[in-house]
Amino acid sequence: MQATLTAISDEQILILLQRPDSREQGFRLLMSAYQERLYWHIRKMVGTHHDADDVLQNCLIKVFRNIHSFEGKSQLYTWLYRIATNESLTFLKKNQRQATEAIDGQASVFQLQAEAPVDGDLIERKLNAAVASLPEKQQLVFRLRYYKEMSYKEMSAMLQTSQGALKASYHHAVKKVEAALTAGS
Repeated sequence: MQATLTAISDEQILILLQRPDSREQGFRLLMSAYQERLYWHIRKMVGTHHDADDVLQNCLIKVFRNIHSFEGKSQLYTWLYRIATNESLTFLKKNQRQATEAIDGQASVFQLQAEAPVDGDLIERKLNAAVASLPEKQQLVFRLRYYKEMSYKEMSAMLQTSQGALKASYHHAVKKVEAALTAGS
């Protein structure tokens, strides 16, 4: 089946999705081709497997319902990536609102424990906390550049923002993350 997946093009998937009698087959092929990449993109943004699964499910539902609105002005994956990014941001905003409401005067959502030996889990938690504290756009640009190693050109096409603005956002994000990580040292 793998040979079939690599041989089928986005155009063929879209043709199958447009016809009522082959829509389900087209969607299965689309999921086979893109689900894993979308999952890892979402996972880097939301942090946990459970949350990434939920966001991916919402993303795929939105794709299924709105595939007819894909105009072909960009690559199919760019369109899917944009939907996944928007769904992830919506999820993060919702969780941030809930966390803010739940704090009720407490000092912070993130409570890091200092330990004598440095371990990877602690560093990862600190990095995730530092990234989560960034403004939304800087957080998105940081995740795309740092984790996904996406070029500024690709980000510019996906986010419809100039490369210069993206470079500035990434630079500011890196400085803030560095400051947050060295503040506890």
